[in-house]
Amino acid sequence: MEHMQSSTLPIPPLHPAVSAAYSVLETGEPIGRDAALVLSALPGEHALDIASLANKVRNRWGKGGVHACSIMNAKSGVCSENCRFCAQSRHNHSDIEVYPLVDEDAALFEARGCLEQGVSHFGIVTSGCGYLKMSTEFQRILSMIDRLHSELPSLEVCASLGVLGPDTAKALAERGIAHYNINIQVAPGRYGELIADTHTVEDRIETVRLLRRHGVSVCCGGIIGVGEQMEDRVEMMFALRELDVSVIPINVLVPIKGTPLEGAPSLPLVDIVKTFAIMRLVHPRKTIKFAAGRETVMKDFQGLLMLSGADGLLTGGYLTTRGREVADDTRFAGQLASFS
Repeated sequence: MEHMQSSTLPIPPLHPAVSAAYSVLETGEPIGRDAALVLSALPGEHALDIASLANKVRNRWGKGGVHACSIMNAKSGVCSENCRFCAQSRHNHSDIEVYPLVDEDAALFEARGCLEQGVSHFGIVTSGCGYLKMSTEFQRILSMIDRLHSELPSLEVCASLGVLGPDTAKALAERGIAHYNINIQVAPGRYGELIADTHTVEDRIETVRLLRRHGVSVCCGGIIGVGEQMEDRVEMMFALRELDVSVIPINVLVPIKGTPLEGAPSLPLVDIVKTFAIMRLVHPRKTIKFAAGRETVMKDFQGLLMLSGADGLLTGGYLTTRGREVADDTRFAGQLASFS
């Protein structure tokens, strides 16, 4: 039998922009805006090179392991704000369950189940613009947080309650919440166009600053697939860097019937990979969390996204859309660890 002659094919070199970005791996210092824009414009053939670098940066400079959290929709629907992606807005026409703030027993039941499944971070989420001033309802939320801390001392209690004022931000800080979530969603300059015009992104940014002044770790990120471009995502990344947030959730739009974005086209996978990877290169030491869209939109590719710089995930349900079972995500996190 004639033997096949083996040949060694030349390995194509890294694109110069990717090679230059390896400085992040060496120093732990983020890339600049211009470098991020160049990477974001590279064609798809370079996406996995950027992702590979981002994974290396995560392993060297990230927090280590996979940060997992779960949330409870503690108050659902009839929100006064007109966020274009959201099923809970009264301006939209989605078929969702509507209910007022749950009682403490309901929150305790959900939180205990979360903890028993090995997820230590539990977030209380309410619909609505927020709590600029103390109110009876906000006092009930504070009491809920106190009880969770009392009965489940190992639980890390988080909250996502919308825009805050000085008094309400201070009260949450005094309760020792682990993280407060409030997203800027998109590049600040496009917030009114792409997200909502019943409030401003400055309201949200001021809430982040209030909480940071009180020493609260802030979970703040955005959503992709709402009509923005790669350049807009880079602008969002650098707005988040200016705010010095601790955890950065990235949501991939799940189009919901009854919202203005119900027919939005799916983003190209390559753009999503580049978004996650460049976010890591801009934020080498932060927690980057893959939130909505992980299993419902990305499906077979969610593992690739988690190996493109992300080191956190939102497990369980996502307010009005389904999520994945915590047990499945626990196994998933264990499998990801072999790449670290």
